[in-house]
Amino acid sequence: MPDDDSSLNRALDAIADRTRRRILRALKEGPVAARGAAKGSAMGPCLCAGDIEERVQLSQPTISHHMAILTKAGLVEATKQGQWRWYRRNEKGIRQMVKRLRGKL
Repeated sequence: MPDDDSSLNRALDAIADRTRRRILRALKEGPVAARGAAKGSAMGPCLCAGDIEERVQLSQPTISHHMAILTKAGLVEATKQGQWRWYRRNEKGIRQMVKRLRGKL
């Protein structure tokens, strides 16, 4: 298990990028505005990479790169269903990051 400092640093590095913040915002908005999103999935509201790509206007490889960083930081969770990978915000991870940051400042 990573220590609090390295975990917090990884999360802060992830959200330092404007594009990743836009992705987190799109995931927060959920599938309402997304075409083809998994509205009733067992994992809750989520978007596939194609939906995220459409919302932030970046290529699929670029989206995959950003999603890997967000996932490793614990801010996003991914589930593979068939050939699709569905992403959703890890609200617990985001709350923990904010709590750790408050404790450090």
